[in-house]
Amino acid sequence: MAAPALLLFGLFGLVPLVGVAALSLARWDGLGSIGWSGLANWGDVLTDGATWQALGLTLKVMVVSWLVQTPIALALGVFQAPRGRVRALFAVLFFLPLLLSAVAIGLTWQALLDPSFGIGATPGLHWLAQPLLGSPDLALYTVIFVIAWQFVPFHALLYQAGIRQIPTALYEAAALDGAGPMARFVHITLPQLKYTMVTSSTLMLVGSLTYFDLVFVLSGGTGGPGTATRVLPLAMYITGFQAHDMGRASAVATLLVVLGLGLSLLTTRLSGFTRMDSRQEGM
Repeated sequence: MAAPALLLFGLFGLVPLVGVAALSLARWDGLGSIGWSGLANWGDVLTDGATWQALGLTLKVMVVSWLVQTPIALALGVFQAPRGRVRALFAVLFFLPLLLSAVAIGLTWQALLDPSFGIGATPGLHWLAQPLLGSPDLALYTVIFVIAWQFVPFHALLYQAGIRQIPTALYEAAALDGAGPMARFVHITLPQLKYTMVTSSTLMLVGSLTYFDLVFVLSGGTGGPGTATRVLPLAMYITGFQAHDMGRASAVATLLVVLGLGLSLLTTRLSGFTRMDSRQEGM
């Protein structure tokens, strides 16, 4: 039964990955002949300060995105979990950003944040009339805000589904014992959402290594101002398609795969997710 899925994964996942790993050991400008370079590309990438700067920005996006998205998504998930028409309407509205393409979102926010005719031109919001995407100090955090705006609904949906699977008997018993809403949330909801939180965090952290389209659009394809938003995936694109060095770009791509795989394994190992013990044992 799993053969078709494994075949597709091998064809569109493993084969390209092996090709990229092999290309990281070659010298190619994307058009001419491919020449063997050994570990020269890896040496250039690992000793280049721009690579480490891009990696640092990527890690900052990862950490700040998790710190911003997790509490907001959890709060929205808790709000949307009880059934009702009003909450269902809000759930639909919250889900809308996921239906839009990253390019459309990037162009929309680029226009909204324009200091001349964006939301800063609205009466009472003149304090927003500043180059948020043009400031080296604010550009990265502005990008993180737009990323959170797009992906918080997805993680909120995960938490909503997780909360709806918690037996109501737990809350009823706690209420009879005099536990208030906050006590029920801390002692029932959060423990029961352990593996949902692990899943959400893994997707969020590993996904931070693949942010490209939004950053590309919001920064005009340069990772600017300067290199303030040039995260590792965008640096890979610039190296490969603007500097025409596919070998080094493939080395960066392979590095991203290794980092993502290592981060995913580390998260699941530390959280005990691989053991998957039941959160409702004894009920």
